[in-house]
Amino acid sequence: MSETTHDATVAVSAPAAPDEGLTAKELAAKHGLTVSGARPSLIEYVRQLWDRRHFILAFSRAKLTAQYSQAKLGQLWQVATPLLNAAVYFFIFGLLLEADRGMEREVYIPFLVTGVFVFTFTQSSVMAGVRAISGNLGLVRALHFPRASLPVSFALQQLQQLMFSMIVLFAITVGFGHYPDLSWLLIVPVLVLQFFFNTGLALIMARAGARTPDLAQLMPFVMRTWMYASGVMFSIPIFLADKPAWIANVLQWNPAAIYMDLMRFALIDDYSSKFLPDHVWAAAGAWAVLFALGGFVYFWKAEERYGRG
Repeated sequence: MSETTHDATVAVSAPAAPDEGLTAKELAAKHGLTVSGARPSLIEYVRQLWDRRHFILAFSRAKLTAQYSQAKLGQLWQVATPLLNAAVYFFIFGLLLEADRGMEREVYIPFLVTGVFVFTFTQSSVMAGVRAISGNLGLVRALHFPRASLPVSFALQQLQQLMFSMIVLFAITVGFGHYPDLSWLLIVPVLVLQFFFNTGLALIMARAGARTPDLAQLMPFVMRTWMYASGVMFSIPIFLADKPAWIANVLQWNPAAIYMDLMRFALIDDYSSKFLPDHVWAAAGAWAVLFALGGFVYFWKAEERYGRG
C-alpha cells in the first residue's frame, strides 16, 4: 500500500515539459520558426530587394542580350524597331493625314521620333511587367527571392534599351539643326522620373498579370489607345486648337504626354514652354512618386501568392 502511494506521488509531482500547453503559433515563435512563403514587412521587403540589386542588374542585362539573340542584326533591332515605327507614323500622320498642322519639317521629325522613343519606353515596360511573373513561373517557384525583383529588372532592361535609342535620337535631332545646349541637361531628370513611373506601372501590371494571364493579350490594344491619346504623332494643343479646351488639358496631363513633352522641350529648340501644361515638372514628379510608391506597395501586398495556384 505504501509503495503504491509513493509511486502516485512521484507521478503527480513530475515537472511539466517546457513547451507543454503552447499553441502551434506560440511554439513556432519561441523557436524562431516562420511560415514558409510568408510576406515580410514592407521595410524588410525593401531591404531584401536592395540585397538582390546585383541580381536585378545582371538579370536585366541578360534579358537585354537575349532579346534579339536569334536575329542576324542582333542588338541593332533595339534602335531599328522604334525607327521603323517612327518612319511608318511619319508617312501616315505626317504626309497623308498632315498631323504636323503647319509644324516645320525640321521640327516635326525630331518631335515625332522623340515621341515614339519615349512612349516605347513606357509601352515596353508595361508589356514586360504584365509577363514578369506569369512568364517566369519556373524561376518564381524554384527560388526564394523578392518577386518585385522581376518587374523592376524588366523596367531597368527597357531603360538600358532606351539608352541605345537615345544615341540615334541625338543624331536625328542634331541632323535637323537642334544642337546641344543647357536644356539637354533636363534629359536626365526626365528619364529618372519616367523610369520610376514605368517601374511602378510595371509592378502594378505584374500583379494583375500574375492573376489574369489573359491580360497580356488585351494590353496591346490598351497601349495603342494610350499612344493615340498622348500626342505621339501630333502636338495636342495645336491639333486640338479648335476643340473645347478641357479635352486638350486632360490629354496633356496624362503621364505619357508629360514625359514626352518634357523630352521634346529639352531637345528641340522651337518646342517652347508654351506647348507644356502649367506646373508640368510638379505633375511629372507627382506621377512618378504616386506610381512608384503605390505600385510597390500594391505588388508587395500579394507577395506570398505569386507562383501559387
